[in-house]
Amino acid sequence: MKKTLLLFIAVFIFLGAHAGSHIKCYFNKPVDTTVSTGVNAVYLNNCIADTLAAYLNRAKYSLDICMYDFEKTFSYNISTLDTIFAPKVAAAIDSAYARGLKVRFIYDSSNANTGLTLLDTGIHTMGSPQGTNYTIMHNKFVIIDAASPNPSDPIVWTGCLNWYYEQWNWDYNNVIIFQDSTLASAYTAEFNMMWGDTGINKNWATSKYGQFKTDLGMHTFHIDGNLVELYFSPSDGTDSHIQSTIESANKDLYFGEYTFTETTDANDIIAKFNSGINVYGIDDSYSNSYYPTTHFIPALGTHFKVYTESADTLYHNKMLIIDPSDTCSDPMVLTGSHNWSSSANTKNDENTVIIHNDTIANLYLQYFRASFNNIAGSTLTTPPYNCSTTQVLSNASVKDNMIVYPNPSNGNFSIIYQLVSEQNVTIDIYNITGQKVGAVINDVPQQAGRHTCSYALSTPGIYFARVIAGNESFIKKILITE
Repeated sequence: MKKTLLLFIAVFIFLGAHAGSHIKCYFNKPVDTTVSTGVNAVYLNNCIADTLAAYLNRAKYSLDICMYDFEKTFSYNISTLDTIFAPKVAAAIDSAYARGLKVRFIYDSSNANTGLTLLDTGIHTMGSPQGTNYTIMHNKFVIIDAASPNPSDPIVWTGCLNWYYEQWNWDYNNVIIFQDSTLASAYTAEFNMMWGDTGINKNWATSKYGQFKTDLGMHTFHIDGNLVELYFSPSDGTDSHIQSTIESANKDLYFGEYTFTETTDANDIIAKFNSGINVYGIDDSYSNSYYPTTHFIPALGTHFKVYTESADTLYHNKMLIIDPSDTCSDPMVLTGSHNWSSSANTKNDENTVIIHNDTIANLYLQYFRASFNNIAGSTLTTPPYNCSTTQVLSNASVKDNMIVYPNPSNGNFSIIYQLVSEQNVTIDIYNITGQKVGAVINDVPQQAGRHTCSYALSTPGIYFARVIAGNESFIKKILITE
């Protein structure tokens, strides 16, 4: 049993690092602040490129840029627009280089990346390898000042946004920015693995892309007391984390995807909807012919929409919002460059972040609700914003009827669940290494109905409650913060 548990949790490596920093998110489409819980989401109307340039211009030591597609030409050749955005970002990169900063740029070789022609020829660049063993280098991130001696300097800019006019201003996209030295170090380690060196010169002999990359084991961080998870594809089994995030939903779930082809993810979402959870979703028309979209249309009904607003624009997000209406249920946001496809999970170079924070979840809800209402021409209904520890679902699955509250916690938490028939219940607690650290209930027969058991853990970290109830056996993740 211990070996099985270790295999399940091996990807969750707890670093134990805490850093004083913050998280910001921006959206390039309107937001709906009527569902704001106190902090309004920020709609950057045609000025995400300006915001990026401002961050680049503040760099003091280094810029490591990993960008799938950087183009200088607007596809409709409107010259006044062509001259605004890509040159502004390129000028900020050139300025950093001129100031003596270490500047490195990785791009995907299958794209033209004409924006690179705007850069100083002295800047070191690297195009991803092409061929039968590779697909695409699909990351979109920037690491600023990772090596600064001041731990407040390092910044990671990421999300789903490519660098060209339509992506900055027309297509539906989100950007998330972290100010955190440990997270920047993890991104830098991934960059260096592709670059093949820690220095300014790339090394093809040691560089690794796609299926040749290895899991660097840096996955969990605490930023302003909030857990942030980080996974790179294809080395880190990202889709398994997407699935566990979906399965954690207790009250409401919202997803928005450009490419959605993973049937397991789709089936998990439909199961949540059928269990009574408030589920809404958007897919881009690019995914029209794939099973998830064709299955969502009848399964979710009016709670699902395909974006067909314009043939010239995309619904380009890759995001999942979990329980923004339930502060008891570990609200979180999953976003990044990773489309929900087999190629993204097994071949492409991608990055995904999961932010456990009720405010961030609400900010993304404000964005999603405005987008859904615009695309659907109807109103997305959100459940009341509260703590739903008294809410227990009515289906027969103990897994779907169990919550850990509060989660994250400072060490004291309760496990709340409902049985629809008499069953023997066992709940054991394991740490990140697979060591059993406690027994909550040991094979005790329990009557049908609602049950609550309390427990305490003194050491911060990630833990797992292994639950056996009748014929069910499953894992619940528990987060203990300082």
